[in-house]
Amino acid sequence: MSVTKQTPYLRFLNLLDALDRMNPGKKPDEIEKGLLDKIVTYAHAQKLILVGNLISMSQLGSQATLHGRLKNLVAMGYIQMVENIDGRKKEVLPTKLAIKRYEEISRCLEKAVKAA
Repeated sequence: MSVTKQTPYLRFLNLLDALDRMNPGKKPDEIEKGLLDKIVTYAHAQKLILVGNLISMSQLGSQATLHGRLKNLVAMGYIQMVENIDGRKKEVLPTKLAIKRYEEISRCLEKAVKAA
């Protein structure tokens, strides 16, 4: 097997791994990352996303699984659930910690691309 130059994507994955090692504590699992990606994307687009919208994402898991993962994200400090005007529904918003995580991921991506 020949040694080749590391691709930007592999460099990015290595930077993410280093980032996770520098920030000890409970890490979001793949389902939680998928939910957080959706929440942050909606927030960035200034769109409303409700708990019901998220737990209906069957491609990520069952409603019970997704509801549990949302609770985990609240416990980790990545999201908050706020009652909306209706009162029966809860909006899901990213916290400053979540925004900081995505800024760090963006920096890793920029470093990986610049080194290419």
